[in-house]
Amino acid sequence: MSYVGQWPLLETDVMTAEESILTERELEIVRAVATGATNLQIARDLMISVNTVKVHLKNIFAKLGIQSRTEVALYAVTQGWIEIDRPAPAPEEPVSEVEAAGREPISLGKRLFFVFVTILAALLVFLPQAESQPTSVPSSEFVDIGSSTDLGGPALQLHRWTSMAPMPTARSRLAAVYDGDKVYAIGGGTVDGVTGVVEEYDPSTNRWWVRSSKPIPVHNVGAAVIGGMVFVPGGFTADGEVVADLEIYSPSDDSWARGASLPVPLCAYAIAVVDDRLYVFGGWDGSGYVASTYEYDPDSDTWSQKSPMPTARGFAAAGVIESKVYVVGGYDGRQEFATVEEYDPSLDGRGDVWRARSPTMMRRGGLGVAAVAGTLYAIGGGWHGYLAYNERYDPTTDDWSTVETPVFGQWRNLAVITSKTKIYALGGWDGDFLNLNQEYQALFTYYLPELP
Repeated sequence: MSYVGQWPLLETDVMTAEESILTERELEIVRAVATGATNLQIARDLMISVNTVKVHLKNIFAKLGIQSRTEVALYAVTQGWIEIDRPAPAPEEPVSEVEAAGREPISLGKRLFFVFVTILAALLVFLPQAESQPTSVPSSEFVDIGSSTDLGGPALQLHRWTSMAPMPTARSRLAAVYDGDKVYAIGGGTVDGVTGVVEEYDPSTNRWWVRSSKPIPVHNVGAAVIGGMVFVPGGFTADGEVVADLEIYSPSDDSWARGASLPVPLCAYAIAVVDDRLYVFGGWDGSGYVASTYEYDPDSDTWSQKSPMPTARGFAAAGVIESKVYVVGGYDGRQEFATVEEYDPSLDGRGDVWRARSPTMMRRGGLGVAAVAGTLYAIGGGWHGYLAYNERYDPTTDDWSTVETPVFGQWRNLAVITSKTKIYALGGWDGDFLNLNQEYQALFTYYLPELP
């Protein structure tokens, strides 16, 4: 048996690389995945970057028509691309004539079948556990570490996803909004630390522009638009302080102002707007994850406390459909959540304001959520899990379904926003800070000629 790196390579009497639909490098990665190796381990052994491993995995998934590392491993076994060494059989002990007479010999075919089933069972048991381990570990729950990755979009272009002009600043844990046909990316964490940079994207020209920076640089933050003004509450500073400050950006004159501070310092919250009121859900208050709900009235510049969420969590995301808020996923320092809870502001103080909805198909912490035409989209996440798809929620049936993703594995602490018919997914972290600007075509508009 010959070897590539540390992974066994079968001789050509089973299957050669040229006969495979995969390239030789992709076959190396498949064999590594089949051993349970993480992306980081594969990158080190093959002397390539983690992002290069992820791009290869995307191509492998697309070519084989599968969606998980476990399926890759099983496919490799069935195709004979890997071989698991087994100890030599022990010397046979003498068998009595009586035992020999009552025992049928096991055919070679049955033996091979039993070995194959054993291998499959082992893969199904151990690979999911390996996949559940993070490919790399941030220095804390609130600070990402890594290099700045200038991807400009993945190599694999999908049906509805398009790689647009990348953000000038690669970052994660940022805030973003869509207003006046422009996208605004605000603050976040970068390879150089926490930033207050504001960058404006014009989809009509596919170009970025630098605007006035946020006065208080923060990350683990969100933003929302009311009446043409961008509200950015709280956040986590470079000094490790959770703040309560509310800063308000005016895109029309590129200026910043101050509003009433949050009742308590908060970061890593979910944020939404219903009927020109701003809502902040959960997050971290500096000492623990909370379930609080706060409402902000921009007309009176005041905050009020509302009914808390049933589940305390941070790093969740929220989307609004028909004046109801859906708070999705999250993370509490120990586990990711698939939890989905619906909040109806009109019932607050008068009835059951919260109710549980169907959980997401996969646990998602640090995800983004967008609502388009009565449908909810959960994009990214992956604190501990390996994510092979995004998800779409239909509130009329209370069901989730899969949606293709341009980034596999970890893609967390990104910003997700909605335009009229499109979704924009910006930045994030997958072991490195990303400058991605991915556009998803959620709806298609067709113009029919008038009949005479």
